Amino acid sequence: MKIMSTVTVEILNPKAGTLLRNLADLNLINIKKQASLSEMLAKLRSNEASAPSLEEITKEVECVRQVRYEKGL
Repeated sequence: MKIMSTVTVEILNPKAGTLLRNLADLNLINIKKQASLSEMLAKLRSNEASAPSLEEITKEVECVRQVRYEKGL
């Protein structure tokens, strides 16, 4: 049984980004870009018929909470 975990990584050095892409090329990790709140709002304002899913809303809330937690707010 595979146990997968998700982490958010802030890349401080471009070399680290290269290392992560190399790991992705070896199928050891999967890199996904997270949509920002402004991107989600733009999507909503574009007159699309679909609203964000509960999963998208939950992900955004969790991201904001994590940032606040890390800042000690």
